[in-house]
Amino acid sequence: MKRIFVSTYPFGQYNEEPISILKKEGWDVVLNPTKRKLTSEEVAEYAKNVDAIIAGTEDLTPLILKNPDLKIISRVGIGLDSVPLQLCRDKNITVAYTPDAVTMAVVELTIGLMVSLTRKVHLANFELRRGGWSRFTGKRLGESVIGLIGLGRVGSNVLRILKEFRPKEILVNDLKDKTNEIQQIMQNTDLIVRQVTKEEIYKHADIVSIHVPLTNLTRNMIGKTELGLMNASTFVINTARGGIVNESDLYHAVKAEQIAGAAIDVFEKEPYKGNLIELENIILTEHMGSCSFDCRYLMEFGAASEVVRFFKGEPLLNPVPDEELENQRKI
Repeated sequence: MKRIFVSTYPFGQYNEEPISILKKEGWDVVLNPTKRKLTSEEVAEYAKNVDAIIAGTEDLTPLILKNPDLKIISRVGIGLDSVPLQLCRDKNITVAYTPDAVTMAVVELTIGLMVSLTRKVHLANFELRRGGWSRFTGKRLGESVIGLIGLGRVGSNVLRILKEFRPKEILVNDLKDKTNEIQQIMQNTDLIVRQVTKEEIYKHADIVSIHVPLTNLTRNMIGKTELGLMNASTFVINTARGGIVNESDLYHAVKAEQIAGAAIDVFEKEPYKGNLIELENIILTEHMGSCSFDCRYLMEFGAASEVVRFFKGEPLLNPVPDEELENQRKI
């Protein structure tokens, strides 16, 4: 009998089919009993004798080192910063993920946070509950310069939806030349989209939105120096990965009104309990970019299906490509 541990939470909470397709194989399926994100040590303990793990963003390195039986890691989601791919290859562990399921849910949250920040919806909510009624005024997206750092699956779709708001200008930064993608997205429009350096985005954008993976190259990518390049009217949005924005530096920049505010969905340590909660002009959400009913189902069903295919000897639909391993080797 195969032993499967599901470390991510929630899983199967809104649709039981991802659990059902595992159990109907006659396998022993154990769900995360804590109903929260597990530490790396907890993952290693709960999954010490399993054949497969369906994982979230938990650090899997201790598990891989301690479990000689592990054969496949199936990620519910796209980020791979918690999965040491070279170590997996060395130990002949297959890694799969669900790269497309999460995209549009993260995109929609990002756009919603842009509107909420610039129109000060969060501040109005706080004030009204205290008996105030200031009717805050803010800048429309259509009057803003918006900077996108990263133009992959999420960033390109943010760009696609943003064009309907007709921003004053959109600044894009990516490691690759995205000319063809930008032209395809922006065809039949006269909007200005420029590929620029990150520094130009920091200096000129009203909104800086982050859409890159967490690597050694992007860890603390936005810290004291970068925040110092921004204007007092600038907002920072991170729906990508915790650790890309230095949380301590962000706290001091917002508290000192060096920038206007931020929206942070992802944190270096989750659940987050740091001092950003003291500041009302920062919107804090609970790593919920993927938390739409359809997105959760697609991710969970996709991850579970890859485990079924693996043990049946069938080709995987979404094995992690060699490019991801090469990216980790570079850092």
